[in-house]
Parts: sequence; structure tokens; C-alpha cells
Amino acid sequence: MRTRTLPRGAKLTELGLGAAQLGNLARETSDTDAQGAVDAAWDSGVRYFDTAPHYGLGLSERRLGAALARRPRAEYTVSTKVGRLLVPSPRTAHRQDDGGFAVPATHRRQWDFSRDGILRSLEGSLTRLGLDHVDVVYLHDPDDHWHEASTTGVDTLVELRDQGVVKAVGAGMNQGAMLAEFVRRADVDLVMVAGRHTLLDRSALDELLPLARERGVGVVAAAVYNSGLLAADRPPSDATYDYLPAPRELIARAGALADVCERHGVTLPEAAIAYPLRHPAVVSVVLGARDARQSRTNAERLAARVPDALWAELAALGLVPEVPGAPSTPSVAGEGS
Repeated sequence: MRTRTLPRGAKLTELGLGAAQLGNLARETSDTDAQGAVDAAWDSGVRYFDTAPHYGLGLSERRLGAALARRPRAEYTVSTKVGRLLVPSPRTAHRQDDGGFAVPATHRRQWDFSRDGILRSLEGSLTRLGLDHVDVVYLHDPDDHWHEASTTGVDTLVELRDQGVVKAVGAGMNQGAMLAEFVRRADVDLVMVAGRHTLLDRSALDELLPLARERGVGVVAAAVYNSGLLAADRPPSDATYDYLPAPRELIARAGALADVCERHGVTLPEAAIAYPLRHPAVVSVVLGARDARQSRTNAERLAARVPDALWAELAALGLVPEVPGAPSTPSVAGEGS
């Protein structure tokens, strides 16, 4: 599996494992399945693992740390996120978490992009992960906290990077516009954009990706299936799009994409993974997995050969624009930078 190296040394495999499902996203995942997801990803060549305190109120970090505990630390990259402190909440422990994860509400999330909040958050993450350091730290969803995140927040992360505590810093969001502002104004190494550089939503192409390429900032593409609509060979009528029921017109558009893919011997999910990596600013695609089978499927889809003729036909039909600077389909996979 190809590896991209950022200017300050952080290394990301082109496929990363997103660990939200390890935190019981939407439904429970067993400890055995969580371990299997990490093991199968590792066996497939994945060496980049992304998590966050938000995912299952710390459960994702605990499970990921346990699953990686016997792996050589120098051989993998871990990213986590800051901005939501986990505050003990015994009064709500009997309830279910209302943040989208099937876990008891033993803690509550408290927004905090202050220097102290970020340091406390990172310390908690290291404890849950069982690590003495993480490689990458993102400001997590600072949509409503621009001022604090873009000043004390990013300044604290840069300070940690300059001290050698972490290798790379940035922000992770579900939008491209504010990420572009971080790239423009701050000394970030990479950004994670979720759901905005996909076959169905190319809004990150407008500003974020060209600017990131110009500034030498890496882009990690997450949620490339748009939460489900692009995850099956043929989009089902009850598919979700950005975690809501998919509009009929988007289902039809996904069906048209699938038709073209079939003509070229490619599945829709394979194209959904390959498309973001065509842009020279993108260094990794992060996909979630709930068990070993899903991790293996992710790797198999990444390895599928997607012919240039597919992209040419999609562009000719006006379904997906050609990506500026996109390389031709490589004949042999190897290590890149």
C-alpha cells in the first residue's frame, strides 16, 4: 500500500482506518469485532488510524489503543482530535448517549478550544490510547468556534508540533470553506474533509483542494461514501446521504454513476474510493470498519484498478468533472511522497 509522507515527516498510508465504529457509531460493536477490524486493516497494509474522544465518549480510543498495543509503535500513525472535552456526568450514566453512539452517557462533551482545554483533551486521549504520543492532532468540528479555534486552538497545536510532541496538526470538518481558511491563515500540515470531496459532492474542489495543493498542505478525505449512498454497487432506495434519507434525485444520480462504473468493470464503492485520491493534494482516504470483513473489503476496493476511461466517460456525461492534475492509472503500486 502506498504511503504519503508529509513535509514534517508524518506518514499516512493511502487508506486509513477511521475508528468511529469502534466507538459504537449508531449501534454496538463487540470488542472482538473491533479488534478484528484493526487486525484485518493491519494485515491489508493500513498503517494510519484515526480516532477522537467524541467517538463513543472515549470508547473508540480505548479500543484502538488496545488493538494496536502489540504492534511496533514506530510502524503506524495515529491521529486524534481536540475541541470536545469529556466531562464525567454520573447523573446521566443510566441514559444512552445522545451524540450518535450506542454507549452509556457516563460523560458529556464540552466544547473547549482553549490552550488548557486542548492540553487536557490530548492528555486524556493518550491515557485512553495507552500511548506516550500521537502523530497527528486535528481541531474537531470547530464550525461554531472559529475565533477560539483559529487563534488559541491552532496556536497550541503548532506549539506542540514545534516542541516535537506531535508530527502534524490541522483541522477536521464536514465543510470545505472553513478548512480553506485554516489553510490560508494558519501553519497547518493537513486537514481532514468529510463528505465534501466525493463522487456526489465536489465542493472541496472549489477552493480547499487547489489552495491546499498550492500551500503544500495534505488533505485527508473522509466519508467518501457520503454515509451510505455510495457504499453499495447499486444504490438502494432507502440509502442515506450525510446520515439522512437520501433525496430521490441523488439516488438517481448515484444510479447513473453505477451504470458507468459497470460498463468499465468497476463497482461504485471502488470508484468512490479512487476518485478522491486522483487529486494531488489528497494524501489518504479514511474509511470506517466495524469488523474484519469490512476492513478487508475496504482494502480490496482500494486495490481495484480503475481505468482512465471511466473518468473520461463520467466527465463527458457531466456526472463528475475531471480532476486537475490527476495522474493516469498507475500500473504498479509503490511508495510515494
